[in-house]
Amino acid sequence: MNSAEIINIALSKGRILDDTLPLLAHAGIEPLEDMNRSRKLIFDTNRPDVKFTLIRATDVPTYVQYGAADLGIAGKDVLMEFDGDGLYELLDLKLAPCRLMVAEPREMARTDDPSKWTRLRIATKYVNIAKRHFAAKGIQTEIIKLYGSMELAPLVGLSDRIVDLVSTGNTMKANGLVEVEHIADISSRLVANKASMKMKHNKLKALVDQLAQAVETLS
Repeated sequence: MNSAEIINIALSKGRILDDTLPLLAHAGIEPLEDMNRSRKLIFDTNRPDVKFTLIRATDVPTYVQYGAADLGIAGKDVLMEFDGDGLYELLDLKLAPCRLMVAEPREMARTDDPSKWTRLRIATKYVNIAKRHFAAKGIQTEIIKLYGSMELAPLVGLSDRIVDLVSTGNTMKANGLVEVEHIADISSRLVANKASMKMKHNKLKALVDQLAQAVETLS
C-alpha cells in the first residue's frame, strides 16, 4: 500500500493516550503492540491503511498542519495555544474534560472584582491564550511563562494570578488558590490537515464518522 493510501493519526504521549486508545478501539482501530511499552514512535494497526504516530501533545498541531499526519488528537488548550491555521477541528472527543481558568490567592479573591482589573501579572504556560483573553477585555498584562507548578508563582510573589487547567481543583485548593474567571472548557479534539481532507476525503470522512459514533456510544 503506497503512502497516499495510508492515514496517519498523530496521538499524544502520556495520560491522554490511555483515554484515546479505547475510543479508537471502539471505532475499530487498534495498535498491533502496546504503545506504552514500546520505544517506537510509529505503530501499525489492525487496519493496513491506518498508522499511529506517537508524539508530544504540544507537537500534534504542527505535525497535522504540515501534513506529517493526516489526523491528530490533542487537547483544546493545545489547539488554542497553537499559532497556525493549516488544520480543521472536526470533532469533540469528550475525553479528559477540564477547564482553563484564571486563579488567584484566596485572600486576594475575598475583595477582588475581576470586572475592575486593569493591569495583571500572570504566570502561565498558555502565553498566547492569556494574551488574547486579556487583550480582548482591554486589560494590560505582564505574562511570565512557566512550564509547571503554576500554583507556586503567587505564593512566592512571582505573579499575582495564574492561568492554568483545572480538573478537580484539589491542587489549587491545597495551595490556597481559588478560581475567579473562566476562559474555556477543554477536552480532546480530533483535527485534520486541510490538504488531506481534500486528497483523502472519502477515507477520512468514513473514519471520522466511525469516531463520532464511538464518541456517541461511550458518552
